[in-house]
Amino acid sequence: MATILQNHYVLAVHQLAANARFFEALGFAITSEPPGWVFLQRDNCMVMLGECGDAIPPHELGDHSYFGYLRVDDVDQYYAEVRANAVTIHHPLADKPWSMREFGVISPEGHRLMIGQWIGDR
Repeated sequence: MATILQNHYVLAVHQLAANARFFEALGFAITSEPPGWVFLQRDNCMVMLGECGDAIPPHELGDHSYFGYLRVDDVDQYYAEVRANAVTIHHPLADKPWSMREFGVISPEGHRLMIGQWIGDR
């Protein structure tokens, strides 16, 4: 069976620069900027932002604006890093009944992302 080596998220955005700054505040670094795109990466996760002026703004999609869940090894440290970078917190850090300690963030255009750490029995 083939192995998934990395995951990429592809997001349609109206403002490339503002959204790139949001992901940089999450600790992502710009790796490439082909025309109409900004690619950012942190560890084994890549976000590909594509400029799409006619796309439905994510803030109009409600719950459907969630695009991903990042599982990390130290959610408390990541939460502190994100707060220090003034990222908008959509859901505060909390332990959940599904054995995750997690929080949610929201991009300038309304894309929502959850970040969590497994806290259950292994």
